[in-house]
Order: sequence, then C-alpha cells, then structure tokens
Amino acid sequence: MSGGKTKAAGTQPQDSLAQDFVQFAVDCGVLRFGEFKTKAGRMSPYFFNAGLFDDGAKLGRLAGFYAQRLLQSGIEFDMIFGPAYKGIPLGAALAVELARLGRNVPFAYNRKEAKDHGEGGTLVGAPLKGRVLIVDDVMSAGTAARESIALIRAAGAVPHGVVIALDRQEKATENGQDVDHSAVQYVRGQLGLQVCAIAKLSDLLQYLEQHSQEGLAADHQRVLTYRQRYGVDEG
Repeated sequence: MSGGKTKAAGTQPQDSLAQDFVQFAVDCGVLRFGEFKTKAGRMSPYFFNAGLFDDGAKLGRLAGFYAQRLLQSGIEFDMIFGPAYKGIPLGAALAVELARLGRNVPFAYNRKEAKDHGEGGTLVGAPLKGRVLIVDDVMSAGTAARESIALIRAAGAVPHGVVIALDRQEKATENGQDVDHSAVQYVRGQLGLQVCAIAKLSDLLQYLEQHSQEGLAADHQRVLTYRQRYGVDEG
C-alpha cells in the first residue's frame, strides 16, 4: 500500500511461525536495521541477508521453517529446484528436511556458466520433470524467477510454485521506474505460479511493534514509513 492506506501492523492476525522466523533472523544477524541501499536504489531501513545463515545449525533450522511453511501452504510439487547461487544450499537443505519428515523428493540446481566437459550443460542433479518448486531467499524483481521458469520449461517440466524466506511486499521496479505491483504479485499474477513466504514485511512490522519497548520503536517507525512509501496494496 502507499500513502495513508497501509494497515497498522497490529490489525493483522499474528502468524506465530513468521514471528519465530523473524526472531531467528534477528538473532542470527541475518535481519538488521539501519540504512541500506537496495538494488532498486532505495534507502531501506532493514536488510535481509540469507547468506548469513552460515553454519549447519542455522541452515538446518532455516530448512525447518521452509518445510513448515511449505506444508502449511498446500502447494503440490514433484521436485525442488534451487537457482544459483543462494537457492542451491536453500533447496538442498529443504530437500533434506522434507526427507527427514517423510517426504523424499528429487532436487536439482543450475550453474551460472555451462560446463563443457563431463555431463555438460547448466543443470545438475535430478532430471527436471513434473511440477517443480523453486526455492530462493527473497524476490526483488522476479528476474531470477523468470530465468528459473525458462530453464524448467526448456527441460520439459512445469514451473509450479516458489517458496521464499521473506516477502518484502514492496513495489518492483521496471526500467528504473516503480510499478504498482511487487515481484511476488508479478510471479503470481503474470507468470501463474503459486508463491509462499515464511514471513512478510507485515510480520516484520508486527515484530518491531511488539518489541518497541526493547529499543526498536524508532526502527518500527522507519520501516512503517518505508512501507507507506514503497509498499503494495495486497487487497
């Protein structure tokens, strides 16, 4: 939403899984508050860097969050695809966690550069077939999703869904200009894929509001102001 239409965080029903995930991300230093420049050139009051889930315990717990959200979503899929680079460990960890929970599915990923020896090509792992679930950290412009979709279709499989860690719920940019939809909305509406996220910006706002007495009141206001400027209307 933009302008004065943004709903207050407190009016949203609380999502306990999302709140636990936000706390986990803060504890790991993955989610930080301050002033950070985004790829779109915006000055964001928060920064989410999934690359800092950087040891076995963190990655294992992260996979648990992905698996819980995915199972809650009801999205059906036959295999997992992890786009290079961050999607590779995320997809692999999710595949391991799902197998631990009794759902063993094939996993594949791509290389950025084609290999010209051995088996060759850009795809590694299980053959792409059936309904494919793409796993990534965030979705900024939908570019990575479009590239993954093209690879999956070229292999004769069906890109069916995307699961991400954080939905920033903000306007995407096209040719340097803000547009009235987010990358997630674009992937859902224009590309026809189901998308689920462990947490959204609205969940982050709830977390900041609930912890305002712990020195986060100013951060809550900055994030709220940012959303009022760049947020999308999800109604």
